[in-house]
Amino acid sequence: MRRTKEDSEKTRQTILDSAEALFLEHGVSNTSLEEIARNAGVTRGAVYWHFENKAHLFNEMLSQVRLPPEQLALRLSGCDGRDPLQSLFELCVEVVENLARQEQKRRILTILMQRCEFTEELHDALLRHNAFIRQFIDLSEQLFARAECRAQLLPGITPTIASRAVHAMFHGLISDWLRDPQLFDPLRDTRQLLGSLFRGLIRDWAQAGAAS
Repeated sequence: MRRTKEDSEKTRQTILDSAEALFLEHGVSNTSLEEIARNAGVTRGAVYWHFENKAHLFNEMLSQVRLPPEQLALRLSGCDGRDPLQSLFELCVEVVENLARQEQKRRILTILMQRCEFTEELHDALLRHNAFIRQFIDLSEQLFARAECRAQLLPGITPTIASRAVHAMFHGLISDWLRDPQLFDPLRDTRQLLGSLFRGLIRDWAQAGAAS
């Protein structure tokens, strides 16, 4: 019987789910495509039909929990009616809080940060992941460099410094919580933790944050 597009997508998702489970249990470098196929109940050929190699599969798994570039740019533009700096703050809060709300996001980020050795086999996936991080930093820097946002930065804080500080805090909170969930409560503490950083970067942030 001829396979439908829906059948194909279901098989693709089954393979992604299988890879996610095995990567989390054994690590990325210790999991083969053959093992993923066997765990998913499909042939190895089916895996290669949907994914060029392990790097492609790994990157597609990451894409399930990160914003597409266009959506990321839109969220940081302030098009939701918020001040652009408030949009950046709310996006960071949302992503960290979602560690507690969304099990899949937590699992995939755990794989990325704790179960992945970026070997030569995963070189392309590493390049794509680094490009995504760089895009977030660059978009943040462009936001801080806007005239209306730059005027709100405290003396001595440049758009470059502000964007790197935000990324370092944001990335650090995710990494630390995945390593030790007892360090803080994402739903209770994230807004206050990130707020302390923004108060060190932006004039009158306490008033701006309270007004949102």
